[in-house]
Amino acid sequence: MRARYDRATQTPVAQVVGGLTFLAGLYLAISPWVVGFSGRPTITVNNLVTGLAVAALAVGFASAYGRTRGVAWVTPIIGLWTIIAPWVVSPHTAPASVIVSNVIVGVVLLLCGLAEIAIGMRSSRRKT
Repeated sequence: MRARYDRATQTPVAQVVGGLTFLAGLYLAISPWVVGFSGRPTITVNNLVTGLAVAALAVGFASAYGRTRGVAWVTPIIGLWTIIAPWVVSPHTAPASVIVSNVIVGVVLLLCGLAEIAIGMRSSRRKT
């Protein structure tokens, strides 16, 4: 069964999704310094921690999807959290740049996470 999941991650679609997930996680981690909201410590720490978590998940999915497929649902949840985080973590101090950055990367993470789940479901339905 693991071999089937590992073969599924070798497809071009799975590799693109994994790469996008990894890059989105890295961007989320460095976004406070790229976009310029590092003066807001709560959202800065939030984005750094969640971005590094997504990047670590993406590495796990790319290298050993058979062992990490059980946590594939975490990526879309982090994507949803990233979308709403500016209003939850720093509701009165979030400028438009924070909101736009988080919403865009959150949507990307949500879609990539759903794609990772779909890849796992598709490979589990195939016959050997």
